[in-house]
Amino acid sequence: MPESWVNSAEGLGADLHVELTGPGGRRAALLRALRAAVRSGRLAPGTRLPPYRSLAADLGLARNTVADAYAELVAEGWLTARQGSGTRVAHRAQPLTPTRAPAHPAPAARPRHNLRQGQPDAAAFPRTAWVAAARRALTAAPDDAFGPGDPRGRPELRRALTDYLARTRGVRTDPGRIVICSGFAHALRLLFPAVLAGPLAVESYGLPFHRQLLAAAGTATRPLAVDELGADTGELAELDEVRAVLLTPAHQFPTGVPLHPDRRAAVINWARAGGGYVIEDDYDGEFRYDRRPVGALQGLDPERVIHLGSVSKSLSPAVRLGWMVLPGRLVDAVLAAKGEREAWAGVTDQLTLAEFLTCGAYDRHVRRMRQRYRRRRDQLVAAVAGHAPQLRVTGIAAGLHAVLQLPDGSAAADERAALWAARWQGLALDGLSEYRHPDAPTPPRHGLVVGYATPSESAFPAALAALCRALPPGP
Repeated sequence: MPESWVNSAEGLGADLHVELTGPGGRRAALLRALRAAVRSGRLAPGTRLPPYRSLAADLGLARNTVADAYAELVAEGWLTARQGSGTRVAHRAQPLTPTRAPAHPAPAARPRHNLRQGQPDAAAFPRTAWVAAARRALTAAPDDAFGPGDPRGRPELRRALTDYLARTRGVRTDPGRIVICSGFAHALRLLFPAVLAGPLAVESYGLPFHRQLLAAAGTATRPLAVDELGADTGELAELDEVRAVLLTPAHQFPTGVPLHPDRRAAVINWARAGGGYVIEDDYDGEFRYDRRPVGALQGLDPERVIHLGSVSKSLSPAVRLGWMVLPGRLVDAVLAAKGEREAWAGVTDQLTLAEFLTCGAYDRHVRRMRQRYRRRRDQLVAAVAGHAPQLRVTGIAAGLHAVLQLPDGSAAADERAALWAARWQGLALDGLSEYRHPDAPTPPRHGLVVGYATPSESAFPAALAALCRALPPGP
């Protein structure tokens, strides 16, 4: 096994990992490792190295061995040494510049910390309450529940969703206009191209997976600019061929801003005037922290808005259940696209979720998780403010992720370098530019999209500490 050392003691310079491998003895191995760290960019210019006594003690080397290695690297121009300033990486050294960093850097080892967006804390799934709800639901279920599945979904679940969505999201509907599906992606596959045809307007920032899914169905997408007021719905008037738009109005994904009231009204007026439809992705409608909940857009016009939701963020993506709240005229077309029998959403999970909603267990779970996620969000904001105040944390009033915006003037290379540093700390997270539509009308933004919901309660502090180590320290 190679000998290694990780320095995390305060005052001994930046975190450093050294592996002594290869031929030529331990001094030669140390020289190779330090040169490689500088050359690759892992040790950036100006980085302070540990005092040679500390490094020698931790690696089990003689002090003179480390001191001689430092002196040789100083002579070669890799390092500088000044009285009172310590030994640092020389600015004239030639590290790997950010522009040469891989577009999708990934170390060989599996990431230790998952800070990707869109995933709830799997350890917090309410197993006991779910099992109890399943037992009650199955005991009370009629015999016909265990026959061929109705493509509309179980009536118990559709009734429960009608009440829940009206109470918590302001959705106006009835059980006859709700169709159960297996999630948002399944809903898109049912709508395009069988029900809605032609190009689809989308926000210029969104999940690439959704764009790929639509492209595979032959549906072209036309991006709308996104700013601090949400998607610019006024641009729809210029898209003559577009008759449908996909929005995340309550919490724009991934930037986190709500759609401004004027733009909400504008998109409804556009749909009414041209016979179009608004597809509302209410992907995390339950999680609001610093403001009153933004009601569903569907409440403004149930005949022009298709409301889509699921439990993938609130409960678990493993519970493959979602719903479509449809305008009355589209119900038959969606059912025709789905087929005569339910092929996706299991009846037992539908019955269980219906009971979970009706008995209040779902509300209790959401309230508990809202408090937990808000606490994590606050810890993230405080940690970034203390360690890297030059980064602006946005999109934090709701949801399960935050955006760490790089300073004005940052380029794509800076985002790649930040991701590279995160990978070195064992972090899995994404860059903001990865969510940008390739035809977006506005210049790209650069930053990190940090999901704070996924780690367990016990793992989150270590994940947050690793993130801070990866972020460039403030001035």
